[in-house]
Order: sequence, then C-alpha cells, then structure tokens
Amino acid sequence: MTNFLVKQPWTGRIGALLGIMVMALSLRTAVSVVPPLLGELKGELGFTAATTGLLAMLPPLLFATFGLVTPILIRRFGLEKALIAAVVLAVAGQLGRATTDAVWPFLGLTAVVMAGYGIGNVVLPPLVKKYFPDRVGIVTAGYVTLLAVGTAISPQLAVPVAGATSWRVSIGMWASISFMVLLPWIMQFVRDRKKKSDAGTTAAAPSSAGAGSSQHLRPWRSPVAWGLAIFLAGNSAQTYVYFTWLPPYLSGQGVDAATAGTALAYFAILGLPVSLLVPLWVPRMKNPIVAISLFALCWATGHLGLYLSPLDGTWLWVTFAGLGQGTFATALLMVNLRSRTTHGSSVLSGFSQGLGYAGAGVVPLVFGSIHDATGNWTVSFALLGVCLLVMMTGAVMINAKRYIEDSAAEPASS
Repeated sequence: MTNFLVKQPWTGRIGALLGIMVMALSLRTAVSVVPPLLGELKGELGFTAATTGLLAMLPPLLFATFGLVTPILIRRFGLEKALIAAVVLAVAGQLGRATTDAVWPFLGLTAVVMAGYGIGNVVLPPLVKKYFPDRVGIVTAGYVTLLAVGTAISPQLAVPVAGATSWRVSIGMWASISFMVLLPWIMQFVRDRKKKSDAGTTAAAPSSAGAGSSQHLRPWRSPVAWGLAIFLAGNSAQTYVYFTWLPPYLSGQGVDAATAGTALAYFAILGLPVSLLVPLWVPRMKNPIVAISLFALCWATGHLGLYLSPLDGTWLWVTFAGLGQGTFATALLMVNLRSRTTHGSSVLSGFSQGLGYAGAGVVPLVFGSIHDATGNWTVSFALLGVCLLVMMTGAVMINAKRYIEDSAAEPASS
C-alpha cells in the first residue's frame, strides 16, 4: 500500500487546523502553571510534602490511564465527541480548582483537568491523520511546537499574574484557552455538515481517513505499538526527571535558586526549535533511527555533563539535554508514520501514550528515592542511562517502515 497522497488545498480544513493548534497550545498550560505557585498554595491550601508529591504524579498517571481508555471512547463516539469531552473536562477542572479552598478538592479537580488533557493527548495525532493525511509533517510540526510554547509560557506568566491579581486568576485563566478550542471546531463541523448534505461527502476527510475502520486492532499484538510505547516511556522518563529534579539538583550543587529555575525554563524553551524541525525532517528519512540516535547523543551528553561537571559548563549541558527533546516530537510524529488509517492512529496513540506515560511517571520518584537512599547522585544518573537504552530499544522496533494494521488487525465480526 502506498503512502503517496496528492496534496489537497487548505480550503475546507481551516477550522480543523485552528482547532488542532489551539488544542495543542492548551494541553500543558494547566500542568506547568502550578509549580511556580506552590509556595503560595502551600500556605493557603495546606499542601504538604506528600500531597505535593501526589500533585506531581497526577499528570503522568492520568495521561497513562486515559491514554489506554481514549481509543475505546473514539471507537464508540468518534474523534470529535472525544475532543469535546476533553475540552469540557479541562475547562470544568481548571475553573473548579481556581475556586477551591482545600488541598484535596484541588487535587481532585486537577485530576479532572489531567483526564481531559489525557484524552486530548491521544486525540490530536488521529485528528491530524483524518484531516491532513497529505500534510502530516507540517501540521505535526505546528502542533508539537505550540505544545512546547504552552509548556514554556504558563510558568513564565504564573507568578507575575498572581502578583498582579491572585493565584486563582493565574491558575484559572488558562481555562479560556481550552474553551477557545471549541470555536474553530464548531466552524469545521458546520462546514462538514453542509458539505455532506450538499455533496454526500465530507470535505475534511480524504478517502484514506476512514480506511480500515472495520478492523478491530489489538495493539498488544503489534511490535510497532510496543516499540513506540517503549520509545515514549524512555523519552518521557528523562523529560519528567529534568522537569522535577533539575532545579533542586543544581541548587544542591551550589547554583542559586533563581539560576536553577532559569535553567529549567531554558531547557523547556529548547523544545521549540526541535519540535519544529523534527516533523519536517524525519519523514524524509529512510531510517528515522539516525535522527533519534543524534537526539539520544544530545541526551547522553547532557546527562554526563550535569553529573560530572554541574558547575562548569552548566548551560552547555542543559543545551544538549534540551535538544534531546527532539525524541518526543519524533514519538508523536511516528504515531502517524506507523499507521495507515485514522483508527490505526488513534489505537497506536492511545496504547503508546498509555504505557509510555505509565512507565515514565514512576522514574522521577525512583530517581529522587535512590538519591535519598545512597546520599549521592551516581546511581540516579545511571538510571537516566537505563532510560536511554530503553528508548533506543523502542527506536529499533519502530525504525522499519511497517504499520500497526499489519500485525494488530482482527477481521470485524460479520
């Protein structure tokens, strides 16, 4: 089966394009806005070390859970209804937690937000597959870049907005971005419905979008699905360790707290250029593992530099680690490069993100626990080396040009 698709005009898909981009921008804002405000939240809501740790675990835990559940929702209700459910949960949770006065309701409503974003994580790749199968690379480049923008911008604005208003406004205002996701999709739905009634077809979904929808895919039978899940787990584990431990690690080495926080912001910002580059570059490669190996080398250089010489060349090591984040953009891209259909993309997205985030969510906790138990960082940084090996194992499994539909399909019952 060929992957060649004649490029279609953008006309008729602008609503879908804007909806995908705004959704991507909103997916991490409610996650990254909270850590800079924890000092204020501890005093007002009563956060303890235990509840702070639970708060840090909620994103990967809920992303993993809804990564596995969302393909079932998509199969039963469709991509667009799953998207609406994601937006409703995200908006309701964000507004609710901005009004609460106690830690446990805050955590519960944060779980609601993460459930919405967990659905959103899975829905985005198949939406790209459905509406833009002819432009997967460029649309993926746009949405992965905006995902990085959302991750970086909300913590930068968190403290200034809280200082000018309150922490409630600083946390709750991002619900408006989530709500705005609905507007372009309403425009797209109206256009699609009109087009369908006029011509009997949908303008947005090329003929390949629904191909294979009669198949019931069992992702655990697919080496591609397992490979992408393993790849994403190894990648995300490293990223979560940096977001959790880079500031305290640098502070413990003698770097002042402000500089340590800036180093984390710099690490996050470096995700922008690689997020834009990867979807435009990797699809042209016969062997994506070449690009993955380059990013893995960046990760390894960053890990080693920060362990061996954290005070001498700090910014160089953070730069290398930050550029290593190209592996995340590669993982999202491979969801569509290793599936033929919208259904295959949704199943592969859910399975890989579900298992990937489940594995990644444990590693930051183990990373810190090992340090507490040993009194040094040697074994903790060795754990990052293990994560690299896990990631590269998955990279080998997804390098060959094969598809989830080839090994995971079951004929539909007649």
